[in-house]
Amino acid sequence: MTPIRPLSADQLYRPCRADQLGFRTTEELERLELPCGQTRALEALDFATGIRNDGFNLFVLGPAGAGKREWVQRFLERKAEAQQRPSDWAYIYNFDAPDQPRALALPAGAGRRLKRDVDELTDELRNSIPATFESDEYQSRIQELQQAANRRHREAIEQIQHEAEEQGIALLTTPSGFTFAPKKEGEVLSAEEFQKLPEEERNAIEQRVEQLQEKLQQSIQQLPQIQRELRQQVRELNEEMVLVAAGTPIRNLKDAYSHIEGVVAHLEAVRKDIIENVDALQGDKHGRHSAMEAVLERYRINLIVDQSAQTGAPVVYEDLPLHQHLVGRIEHYVHQGALMTDFTLIRGGALHRANGGYLILDALRVLQQPMAWESLKRALSAHTVRIQSLERLYGLASTVSLEPEPIPLQLKVALVGDRFLYYLLAAYDPDFLDLFKVQADFEDDLPRTDENQQDYARMLATMAHQDKLRPLTAEAVALIIEQGGRLADDQEKLTAQARMLRDLLVEADHWAARDEAGAIDAAHVERTIEQQRYRAGRVRDRTLELIQRGTVMIATEGEAIAQVNGLSVLQLGDQAFGRPTRITATARAGRGQVLDIEREAKLGGNIHSKGVMILSRYLATRYAREGALSLSASLAFEQSYGGVEGDSASVAELCALVSAIGRAPIRQSLAVTGSVNQHGEVQAVGGVNEKIEGFFEVCRGAGTLDGQGVLLPEANVPHLMLRREVRETVAAGQFHVYPIRHVDQALELLTGLPVGEADAEGGYPEGSLNRRVADRLEAFGRSVRRQSQDDNGEGGGPRTEEGDTSPRGGDDE
Repeated sequence: MTPIRPLSADQLYRPCRADQLGFRTTEELERLELPCGQTRALEALDFATGIRNDGFNLFVLGPAGAGKREWVQRFLERKAEAQQRPSDWAYIYNFDAPDQPRALALPAGAGRRLKRDVDELTDELRNSIPATFESDEYQSRIQELQQAANRRHREAIEQIQHEAEEQGIALLTTPSGFTFAPKKEGEVLSAEEFQKLPEEERNAIEQRVEQLQEKLQQSIQQLPQIQRELRQQVRELNEEMVLVAAGTPIRNLKDAYSHIEGVVAHLEAVRKDIIENVDALQGDKHGRHSAMEAVLERYRINLIVDQSAQTGAPVVYEDLPLHQHLVGRIEHYVHQGALMTDFTLIRGGALHRANGGYLILDALRVLQQPMAWESLKRALSAHTVRIQSLERLYGLASTVSLEPEPIPLQLKVALVGDRFLYYLLAAYDPDFLDLFKVQADFEDDLPRTDENQQDYARMLATMAHQDKLRPLTAEAVALIIEQGGRLADDQEKLTAQARMLRDLLVEADHWAARDEAGAIDAAHVERTIEQQRYRAGRVRDRTLELIQRGTVMIATEGEAIAQVNGLSVLQLGDQAFGRPTRITATARAGRGQVLDIEREAKLGGNIHSKGVMILSRYLATRYAREGALSLSASLAFEQSYGGVEGDSASVAELCALVSAIGRAPIRQSLAVTGSVNQHGEVQAVGGVNEKIEGFFEVCRGAGTLDGQGVLLPEANVPHLMLRREVRETVAAGQFHVYPIRHVDQALELLTGLPVGEADAEGGYPEGSLNRRVADRLEAFGRSVRRQSQDDNGEGGGPRTEEGDTSPRGGDDE
């Protein structure tokens, strides 16, 4: 097998040359309007905003921290600038059904003018109507009507009185009303005098009085009719007077808004209502809830959407998507201990404000709020916004409320979330894909081409400008581009994590301010990276301390059988670090089982268990093609007390197991990472930079940087972006990074023995590692066969079992 050559220092990192960027500071660069390297997502956005069919709303998916919402909002704002402003919307009083306010659509910007004009109208009516009724003209005409009514009544009484006088009878007024009394010689007769009259004369007088009383009664009965006629005349006068006060301003408003049918109809309804409520408008000035104020309040315009400040279609981002923040709400006030409301307390929601444009929502936040998701779906399905409170939706309402007329809805909704949430909704919500037919999938990273590096620099310049930071020098930008490759774990990629880059710029600007520098340079960026690593490094440093003190046993020199240094990565917040882990194996005669101790202890995950199964099948295929594998083995991660997941240690586990079987010592100066398949090929794994640096720090802390190194999959070489101190140590020949394609290469490097190729008969060369393993397995087979014979009564006597290679000795199974 061809010897494996370690990688050179140049292969461990891809630098960015500042002199090739073409600028001195980012002040020279144009701002970046759209994200670089996101062609797929931008085309999806363009498609979704261009198609007008139902259901083509957006779900913007991608990694957290990629700046999806900001880029989407910027894209939509550019689109919206070229679109028409949508209508204003207002609620007005419904004179036919007061509990069902009417929705009124108005041309963009007209709502504010109408509201102002109607407010001025009500203010004018508040003053002019009472003034009209207090005028001399009105009082004079009222007096005339009253005098006319009184005169009619008086004339009727006087006529009866005159008739009575002619018949010698007087009409007297008493506290209880009118009465008749006979007269003689101009004097009213007393009762005694009346009784002294002849009977015939008395009867005649009584008959005349009875006739006069009937006429008087008829006159008195006409009095209510006269009063009714007076009230009708007063009402007609009031209507005439109120129209004098209100007719002209209402007519002027109707003329001004004659092109808006709904406004004209509302003003006509206001005019009729003024006439019907003329009594309440005559001067009650005792506050908002007085009769006059209650009537005037009905004429107001409740403007819930005002597009007067818009230059195009609205783009609305609702950061707290509660149910009431989406569909609107109805507020209440307390009156005499009860909750009351009216149409002026209707408040619009984000759907109202975004109507005719675009609404951006955080998908997870919508799902976290009660009824918000259902309300959003209902609005999109029905193409209307219906304002309903949560208590009414749940059937818990006991207060007076309203049922406002639904408003037609025409908009695009862009939900922003991660991929997992998108797939969950697509799988479990049957309405989701009908309403959100377009997915805009943002890339986690972008190709590191010369063009994208230039766009990356423009993106950094844009961020610095937006956050009012100092400009960056070309050297600082070059270092951030390199850090972008590190964050992407790829020499050919740049991270799209806008949040991390923005945080990096803000911190670098802080250090530049401390140095009183006019621009952010490479030293400030480097200091920021080191400070971020230092602040998040307590667990890492504690782990290194435990290894250096021997509490956690990791050997970085010498040799050991059935023991290898594996590598793992711990992710803590936004920082990750690698650490070595001792992996050990035992092997003895058995019947082909490989025990995964992590799995048995319920510490191993499914992927790790799969890796152990794969390597056990590889062993069986290589060394027991024609028969059973006479092996009982175990694998363990020593001093690992948490969960173990992933298959990136399967190469190390296989090497430890082969060492245990063949009793071949393994170099402890090397650590291994990589996944193995059933054919022994080494597959790429994640976190290679952190793993290499983790083992490097352990070796440096132990003072053993003299030929140590790491074996990693050859497929991971393009992912290397190692820190400077590692590269310098590699360049000095004190630390090595070996790329491997097959597990045999790892075994040769670790054991120093040739693996050996099988001949035509399946045998291996003398002195090769495979020969040692095959011999040991053959010995295990003989031991198993003897045991089987003894169990069947074909042998007897004491037996010494051969082949136990447990480092701890004895049978641990």
